[in-house]
Amino acid sequence: MIYYVEDDTNIRDLTIYALKQAGFEAAGFACATDFFAACAKRTPRLVLLDIMLPETDGIEILKMLREDAALKHVPVMMLTAKGTEYDTVCGLDAGADDYLAKPFGMMELVSRVNALLRRAGEPSVTAQDSITCGKLTLSAASHTVEADGVPVELTLKEFDLLRALMQNSGQVLSRNQLLEDVWGMTYAGGTRTVDVHVQTLRQKLGAACPGVEACVQTVRGVGYCVKTPS
Repeated sequence: MIYYVEDDTNIRDLTIYALKQAGFEAAGFACATDFFAACAKRTPRLVLLDIMLPETDGIEILKMLREDAALKHVPVMMLTAKGTEYDTVCGLDAGADDYLAKPFGMMELVSRVNALLRRAGEPSVTAQDSITCGKLTLSAASHTVEADGVPVELTLKEFDLLRALMQNSGQVLSRNQLLEDVWGMTYAGGTRTVDVHVQTLRQKLGAACPGVEACVQTVRGVGYCVKTPS
């Protein structure tokens, strides 16, 4: 079951229709109260959230989901007209797994939904437990990251992105490859999802230990890699 929280009836109904046509069970809600009442009866497989909502906005709903033991692991995609980079970062920092600005195409939405559901069904630990690169250490088993011994709080996708890069230390991974490996996306769209996550990842690493963010390097025209700065 997919739940969509959106106060615009036309957008909500169209999106629910598209999801059902694609073979998903889906239900829409206009506000947080109705949404959480439905969650109490049936836990969704995935949640789609608008930001500008009456009563409680989408960012607050997302924070409530991430603080709820029964719902914190449910994948969440933000669908909103607020498409600035700042709004995207706010949504991702609050724990969103993906972000799609309106107006969006229904084919892309369905593709991203499929990608999130695939990723949610895979085990979280797929390689060696502890990985170290310079002052940066990642533990898959405990789901922790330390920069020179200082804990770094990352969202689920920031952690998965860093792990993918560290598992391939010294190798350049393209944006498309990272989209496929971390988000399960098998198409090359106009999304800046990877770039935004790299930006927030670097900010958090640098805040914990100034200079360690340089481990995450940009290779212009290709993608990103992790290696110890020379």
